Amino acid sequence: MSFWDIIWFIIVSFAFIAYLLILFNIIGDLFRDHETSGWLKAVWVIFLLFFPFLTALVYLIARGKGMAERSAASMASMKAQQDEYIRSVTAASGGGTSSADEIAKAQSLLDAGTITQAEFDALKAKALA
Repeated sequence: MSFWDIIWFIIVSFAFIAYLLILFNIIGDLFRDHETSGWLKAVWVIFLLFFPFLTALVYLIARGKGMAERSAASMASMKAQQDEYIRSVTAASGGGTSSADEIAKAQSLLDAGTITQAEFDALKAKALA
């Protein structure tokens, strides 16, 4: 096996992996699109099986803008869900309190006699850190 055979193998492997990524993106976009009928989706998939390169090229040209819009909408939806989850977790764990709130809570515990002055100082130092 010569040096150029190895280079050619790397180039062909790269092209094949790039094609597979494009193919999976097209199929994912087809099933993410709620406006396209099932029959039209089936036609696209059949053409992708029998004329893969030509169909992929036509799909990217004809539906590329809509593909980008659906992908952006999907990402925005996932980000909104993630942000809501983070807000719910921080609210449940009390992570939204400020240092002043923590010191005030510690002061009320000290006034009630629940904690000692040393414990209050430790809580205050932790809140301010």
